[in-house]
Amino acid sequence: MTLAAQQRSNRIKTFVVIATFVVLIGILGFGLDYYYLGYDPWTPANPSDFIPRPPRPYVSIGFLALALYWSLWSLYGGDQAVLDSAMSMRVYPGTWHPQRKDLLQVVEEMSAVANLPMPRVYVVFDPDPNAFATGRDPAHASIAVTQGLLDRLSREELQAVIGHELSHIRSYDVRLMTCIAALVGAAVLLSDWVQRSLSGGMGVVAEMHQSYLSRGWKGLTRFPLLLLWVGTAFLAPIIAQILAMAVSREREYLADAGSAELTRHPEALASALKKIEMEFAPTRSMKRGTAHLCIADPIGRRVGSQEGFWADLLATHPPMASRISRLMRMPRENPGMPHEVMTGGSARVSSEG
Repeated sequence: MTLAAQQRSNRIKTFVVIATFVVLIGILGFGLDYYYLGYDPWTPANPSDFIPRPPRPYVSIGFLALALYWSLWSLYGGDQAVLDSAMSMRVYPGTWHPQRKDLLQVVEEMSAVANLPMPRVYVVFDPDPNAFATGRDPAHASIAVTQGLLDRLSREELQAVIGHELSHIRSYDVRLMTCIAALVGAAVLLSDWVQRSLSGGMGVVAEMHQSYLSRGWKGLTRFPLLLLWVGTAFLAPIIAQILAMAVSREREYLADAGSAELTRHPEALASALKKIEMEFAPTRSMKRGTAHLCIADPIGRRVGSQEGFWADLLATHPPMASRISRLMRMPRENPGMPHEVMTGGSARVSSEG
């Protein structure tokens, strides 16, 4: 896949993720209007009703407004939220700390090689080695590494990891992954609130079901709407997590290849991944909703070490052994292989947003 194709695919996926989020939140709001406030777009209001139906779906409109606001916020402020959730600290030029000074130099060097603006640099005070990139485009991107990564990797290995993250930035992976990370939390929050409004749980569903059955065929046709609403309320967090995990694992292979292109030293990234894989402790600073951003799964889920359809669907990262194996084969297959060959096309960075 060419770099331009990756960028185009990630833009489409970002739109699909946002649209899915807006639809889910809209269904939650409509259910509250329809089943709790009596809003019914199919039946005219009866003037003899003691409590008239609301003339407008106010909750639906409010939920859709929130969904649109969260979508825009995920694009323009989600990166800072991810960095704050990881309790990261920005590294500024002129720092006296030797490790952080070297980190800044490595990021600056690799950004020049990748022909990208230098991203903001952060350190996460976590002993587990890991790294991630976030942002909406190359001009508004950040790279964060854990203290454990700085402590364990050599300079060449650090360059390879930074090259991997810069590859995510130039392919616009970061926009898609940051958007997902921000929207997952919002979907879980609203879903939890709607579930609490269903204080009777499935008992409420059964009660409404009996009420609709008593209305005959007309009531029976409305019951699927009830199931859709309740199902969305309870499944929205799961759907949101699947969106986060279903981001193609292929992006990690492509970013690994991009790192090999930038450093001309795929063995350095393979060595770094081996060191990261040897650490069994989870990266506690990274939450489940942001796990897909990291170079290695910070939670260490077993499905991540497997291949196949379900692993591709549910795991955020491909098996580490497979990534290392591909990297180790690169020099033997074609030493110094450029990125356009490894990914099937041009490596020129698009400036489109």
